[in-house]
Amino acid sequence: MRATTAERGRTGYALARAPEEYERLRAQARVWEAATGRVLDAVGLAAGHRCLDAGCGPGETMRLMAERVGPSGSVTGIDVDTDLGEAAVAMLHARGHHQCRFVDADVTSEDAIVDERFDVVYARLLLYHLPERVAVLRRLWKAVAPGGHLVIQDYDVRAVDTVPELETVEEFKRVVRAAFTAAGCDVHVGSRLPELFAQAGIGAPDGTDVTGRLEPLSDAQRLLYGVHSGVLATAIAHGVTTKEDAAAWRSDLARDAARYADRPTLWPLLIGAWKRKS
Repeated sequence: MRATTAERGRTGYALARAPEEYERLRAQARVWEAATGRVLDAVGLAAGHRCLDAGCGPGETMRLMAERVGPSGSVTGIDVDTDLGEAAVAMLHARGHHQCRFVDADVTSEDAIVDERFDVVYARLLLYHLPERVAVLRRLWKAVAPGGHLVIQDYDVRAVDTVPELETVEEFKRVVRAAFTAAGCDVHVGSRLPELFAQAGIGAPDGTDVTGRLEPLSDAQRLLYGVHSGVLATAIAHGVTTKEDAAAWRSDLARDAARYADRPTLWPLLIGAWKRKS
């Protein structure tokens, strides 16, 4: 009998595995669609190419790859969350992207990646969650075919802010950073990608890309609520906050979002780096 997602889910993963969180991940992926498309185009992803999306989640990046490689190419997604990965491929097939498949695998395991080489190996917001970042990068690099590219995009959440500052956003930053850090995450891993490439023996990136998003607090509150809710169980478990304090924070943020609706709010920076294999 196959283990359930809850039984197999990576211990230490800071975010919830729930429908609300999955929908937040889909919405987040759509926000970054242009930035991801830009880096895929920068490495020349084209018809007939073979792609691997490591930590594919809800499949939004797999869709971007499938649109570029066409029916003559292939897109393989791997993820430890079996239910989410299978739902992603079902969605892709329903949209006509039959070149997509899902493999149930944990990238932290030696045998995680299928015995195949790819023209593009991609991961977004994956290294953020993994203490074994360098080992995973080496594993991903090994899966790149000669002439192919490794492409990584990840967050630096230190950028999150409002101008002028608000106590509610400062509290969001405190809770989220502390909870992620307690779970073994690296909250500024995006800025460290060149360093990690070097540690993994890959070499300096051939190119980098930094993308930000600035929007009014009235819109950004959805991001703040969603991330706070997703990480709340981890924050409570590590004594970062309490249910009562979290409820009060939500009320205070709703007040501020109404009072300071137009206040500029910066999302995390999404930082990309890529390398071609000789």
